[in-house]
Amino acid sequence: MEKKHESVKKIAVLGAESTGKTTLARSLALRFQTVWVPESAREYMNINPGEYTIEDIEKISREQLAQEKRLGSSANEFLFVDTEQIISKVWCMDVFGKCPEWIENEISVNQYDLYLLTANDLPWVADPVRVNSQRRDYFFNWYKRELESHSLPYEVITGRYEARLLNAITAIRKHFGHFD
Repeated sequence: MEKKHESVKKIAVLGAESTGKTTLARSLALRFQTVWVPESAREYMNINPGEYTIEDIEKISREQLAQEKRLGSSANEFLFVDTEQIISKVWCMDVFGKCPEWIENEISVNQYDLYLLTANDLPWVADPVRVNSQRRDYFFNWYKRELESHSLPYEVITGRYEARLLNAITAIRKHFGHFD
């Protein structure tokens, strides 16, 4: 039976680079038989490598939101989102020292039912898009401060591979009850 879009619980996966966000979002969607929203930044940066501007981050952020809206209508129980606007804000602030006001506003307006903050306990895997191998703790702590300053519900997800997925499932059950 298909659920109404309004009853879908939105769960954002955020964390520093190379902490398994994409794998976790995809695996959770498979586990709960629903859809997930891939990270727009990765696709954009693969197509547009090199230096980027704050306007590029805005394009990425708008596309992330548009994908979420498109895919959300076909979600079942949960919609898993690989990154969201807190990451855009931190990215803007870290690189440019400022953040567009609409991104800040979006964090308050487009809140998720739960945020899964991925810990830095997975090994770093280099790729052309990743640049902050030595700053993962710095970003983890920044994301955590953002979640707390907005009083957003979150769980830190630890563990390697299957344990990470099981810990995320446990966090979801803790917040929403038993879903199977």
